Amino acid sequence: MVKESESLDIVLTTDRSMMTNHHGKEFLGFLSTGPIFVSLGPFHRLSEWFHVWLAAPKPKVDRLGRPREAPYGLRKIEAALIDAGFKAAIIDPDYVAKYIKNGAKILMLSHHDYFGLNPPSSTWAVIVGKEPLNAYLFRKMMSNLKPYIDDAKKTNGLKIFVGGPSAWQWLYFPELINYYGVDLVFDGEGDVAVVELARRALNGEPIPKYVYLGRRDSPSIDEIKTIKGASVNGLVEIGRGCPRSCAFCSVTLRALRWYPLSKIEEELKVNVRNGVVNGLIHAEDVPLYGSPTIIPKPEKLIELHKLVKRYYKTLAWSHTTLAAVLYGEKMQDKLMSRLAEIIEDENQDWWGAQVGLETGSRRLAKIIMPGKAAPYKIENWWDVVTDALSIMHEVKLIPALTIIVGLPGETADDVNETIELIERIRPYRSLVVPLFYVPMNHVRTDKEGWLYRYNLLPEHIELLRVVFRHSVYWSRDIVNKFYLKGPLLFPVKVGINYFIDYIEKRVSEIEDRLDEIIANLRNQNLEQRFTPMKLIQEINQAKATS
Repeated sequence: MVKESESLDIVLTTDRSMMTNHHGKEFLGFLSTGPIFVSLGPFHRLSEWFHVWLAAPKPKVDRLGRPREAPYGLRKIEAALIDAGFKAAIIDPDYVAKYIKNGAKILMLSHHDYFGLNPPSSTWAVIVGKEPLNAYLFRKMMSNLKPYIDDAKKTNGLKIFVGGPSAWQWLYFPELINYYGVDLVFDGEGDVAVVELARRALNGEPIPKYVYLGRRDSPSIDEIKTIKGASVNGLVEIGRGCPRSCAFCSVTLRALRWYPLSKIEEELKVNVRNGVVNGLIHAEDVPLYGSPTIIPKPEKLIELHKLVKRYYKTLAWSHTTLAAVLYGEKMQDKLMSRLAEIIEDENQDWWGAQVGLETGSRRLAKIIMPGKAAPYKIENWWDVVTDALSIMHEVKLIPALTIIVGLPGETADDVNETIELIERIRPYRSLVVPLFYVPMNHVRTDKEGWLYRYNLLPEHIELLRVVFRHSVYWSRDIVNKFYLKGPLLFPVKVGINYFIDYIEKRVSEIEDRLDEIIANLRNQNLEQRFTPMKLIQEINQAKATS
């Protein structure tokens, strides 16, 4: 007989690449976007184990398989379902099969990158020519669960919902929708709508195969529930949406909303009660907290940080823009320096954020992201970048800068501008992460997809080389002096340094041939363009020759 506490109507889960706290270091999660990188010959299982341990160690769970920390998006949906009266819980993937066997009616899945199509996963796939770890782990989880899912569908009418930021990826793999028995693909903010869809499914009523919710369907702040359990690495949302309207970003499709401090405090308390005392505050542009425009509101931002530091020993930002940092420091009485005084204390001496640099081409920037530099003119993009990074270097705000490689309409001159800008920012502590532009209508990896059809320029190879040199230059400084301190993290530090050495070695193996690769690509195509798949072939050939 199944114990009441071991039966659920709705099980929420994801694979190991997301159901983890990355050793308490959120940005180590980037390692799960690359392929299994350790080369141990025939000992593939050991290679896999080491990479998973380094990027995505198993979290602590209770006897029922409920993780102490779980992805924030899943926590939000869990809270909405529980508040609506459903028996629902987030379950670690190692325990999900038990709940399916015990009669669960709905299995809800979420992921940032189900099939490794998003950057940076797709970037690794192009450069290395291998499946990213996150996609591999999702596929492995689903393969393990499939026999239980197939049986439960026959005997219990199990329904499968898939959602999260990468829900759109399923639309390009209809054969997998059928193979895994997916009943609903949900794309959008599900805080309200998922409750009604779950109710229909549990009552045996028809549900749509696909649901998309846009800006007009965005839930209000009052409709967004407070999480019930701790979020991975103490992440708490302070707002949704972004006013900058970059053409390549789906977040601009969401309405801009900011949480009141009281709502943020509720979730800080939840995390602290569960033993999570280090965290991130999440928004697409944290310095704009409380502002309806692109101008920071210093008093609101200072109140926010004082609140968070009352609960957390350390904090970081999920995202910021360079323009907001620059404006706050230069035009608002050194706002970034004042925030640094609040953040940096005996428990932490730096903080980090992900930052979209995107391109060094001022021509392209004006077309695709004119609001990225606001209130400054996008024509002054280089000054915004360098001046903001100088400020961040001084206040010890360490950015992971993303750039997009292969933007539509990008010319050799555009790429060369980006190269020059990356070389100019060499003095400023930062990592630069190249992300191949993935057109949403060409995401497939077969011969109809973007790997084969989307053109790159030989100059992109030189850009990747410059980016690599910059990131290796600063990565050891960041890892060893700032990011991984203390004896408990020493094994992780050793592993990360091994990873840096590994990447450096692999790149150096082909670096001497890069000029030859560029020349070969130009000789093979009169338009001096090539596909990502051609880049894979040329790099693999260089490896073989080395």
